[in-house]
Amino acid sequence: MATWNRRTALKGLLTSTAAVGTLGMASAYTTDKKPPSPNTQLKNNIKQSVCRWCFQDLPLDKLCAAAKEMGIQGIDLVGPKDWPTLKKYGLDSPMCNGAEINLTDGFNDPQFHARLQKQYADMIPQVAKAGYTNLICFSGSRRGITDEAGWNNCVKGLQPLVKLAAQHKVVLVMELLNSKIDHKDYQCDHTNWGVELAKRLGSENFKLLYDIYHMQIDEGDVIRTLTEFHPYIAHYHTAGVPGRHELDDTQELNYPAIMRAIVATGFKGYVAQEFIPQKADKLASLRQAVQLCDV
Repeated sequence: MATWNRRTALKGLLTSTAAVGTLGMASAYTTDKKPPSPNTQLKNNIKQSVCRWCFQDLPLDKLCAAAKEMGIQGIDLVGPKDWPTLKKYGLDSPMCNGAEINLTDGFNDPQFHARLQKQYADMIPQVAKAGYTNLICFSGSRRGITDEAGWNNCVKGLQPLVKLAAQHKVVLVMELLNSKIDHKDYQCDHTNWGVELAKRLGSENFKLLYDIYHMQIDEGDVIRTLTEFHPYIAHYHTAGVPGRHELDDTQELNYPAIMRAIVATGFKGYVAQEFIPQKADKLASLRQAVQLCDV
């Protein structure tokens, strides 16, 4: 998820919150055309959000105001401290955080279960009380743990929390992260691994965050995969591959085609922009990405 990556950024955020073809199609993008109009009305077949950590150098109020103006409906990966600001702007918190330890110490390792269960048990009611639904979680790094042991450990650690989440109408959402580039040794690094865990838990209160950037790196075959496994997916994240930057004609994913495939599954949740802007006008890059995904 560059020396400045999501792992580094989330350390700061946790402190502040308690914490398909995949061929590039230059004609789908607007990098060589005039900037998109700020007054363009979105179709809203896809509800869009933006991840806070990617724009952490902007004050949250400024990001919220800009997001609201360009038709974005939520801000991802913020916790209780920042929810009042989102509510001030009428924005959702489609993927809450703040209960995790970090991205490496997760539910696949029993040594972290007691701490994780306490933190999630505290956070789940807060998410529900605020009127939100999704709370992120992570498998953690393998550290030599086999797939079978990882599934079994995750089930043991998550089962009591999934039951609590069901009582509060909250969904625990495990993110799929690539282990090739950004999060080496992360265990839930392929869709099949996450789907198997979801099947073993057998609850609508546990689903997956399908990060398109991460899964393009580790497995590709994005459209077929999300079409097959969409019942297990609660949320999507975007970014350009390679580099995790703008959704433009420098990268290999055809995001309009991917968005159309997501719409075709009947998905009613959120797609969140999670790219790291490289251009000087970061909000213009965000606007372009939002309009590109508005199919």
